Amino acid sequence: MNTKNLIFDLDGTLWDSRATIINIWNEVLGSHKLLQKELKPEDMNQYMGLLAHDIIKDITPGISDLQAREILSEIVAEENKRLHLKGGILYDGVADTLKNLSHTYSLFIVSNCQDGYIESFLNYYQFHTLFTDFESHGRTQKNKSENIQLLMERNQLSTKDTVYIGDTQTDYDSARSNELSFIFCKYGFGKLADPLYEPAISTFSQLKVHI
Repeated sequence: MNTKNLIFDLDGTLWDSRATIINIWNEVLGSHKLLQKELKPEDMNQYMGLLAHDIIKDITPGISDLQAREILSEIVAEENKRLHLKGGILYDGVADTLKNLSHTYSLFIVSNCQDGYIESFLNYYQFHTLFTDFESHGRTQKNKSENIQLLMERNQLSTKDTVYIGDTQTDYDSARSNELSFIFCKYGFGKLADPLYEPAISTFSQLKVHI
């Protein structure tokens, strides 16, 4: 594979932010009397990579779209502030592997997160110089497939030498809809419809073998 460009998902691919954000969700939902029981980090596994509005509607069924937007606004503001200070947990090998890859490849991020979330990741770990560009749902209000397309057009990337790396079926579907090769991160939060899909990696450092 003559790869030149690597586009990464964030949650479940580069880091795990659950320990930081779970307290925020408990605090905000609790303040609105919408929490039947305290959420634990593992409760968020099924939601990582999904749109925050959809997560709120699922956790607190029956609330109006207006109330969901108001609560989401509170959560987003606090997440971006706290992640900027506390960060999340990088998966093993991410820092060294990204630094090595950046010497040979152009690196990008496309995530379904809110505006400011990727920036918090880059700021906390001082990764700004490693990545060429990024895009998020929060900034464009577009889905992941559309944001991949937008980022590729903006940076004039070719489908022939660009790979998307992620940990969910949505990541796979979004990559394939843009005719991109896909590498699955088995250590992340999601599963693929095809449990035998390849190429797949068990640790981030294995990525170098598949590109």
